[in-house]
Amino acid sequence: MTDGLPDSLIPYDEIVQEALRAVVGRVLTTIAESGGLPGEHHFYITFKTQAPGVDIPQRLIERFPDEMTIVLQNRYWDLLVDDERFSVGLSFNQVSSKLVIPYSAITGFHDPAVNFELRFQAQDGPDDGPDPHDSAENDGPTAVPVEDGSNVVAVDFKRKK
Repeated sequence: MTDGLPDSLIPYDEIVQEALRAVVGRVLTTIAESGGLPGEHHFYITFKTQAPGVDIPQRLIERFPDEMTIVLQNRYWDLLVDDERFSVGLSFNQVSSKLVIPYSAITGFHDPAVNFELRFQAQDGPDDGPDPHDSAENDGPTAVPVEDGSNVVAVDFKRKK
């Protein structure tokens, strides 16, 4: 049962999720370019270990079969960031590992130094976007502008008294 509102044909939730994941990418890009975390900033990044595009050692998949949280604080190296994913070197039980994590696999990002947190719904893949859809049926013939030299549009805002 719905609450009376029609289902949106515009995937607002997906668009917002994608925009917020871009925030994570931008933050990580800033850190990669500056060579380190400023001040007390540090990040907890939670991601789906089995999501498409995730590349982590098998021993970590066995230990964390669904979801894993990593910490970027003092001991990380080789942080590389692009538009779809990031990779980073971390140590687990004194064993060095390289992790490749697409933004689409991230379910959480937290910077406790400033109490900033984002939560996401996991996507199926890095190229997931809105589902394909049929052409809109409301696209009629293109309106032909009147060539009378006028650029005035009349708008009537009526106020209820």
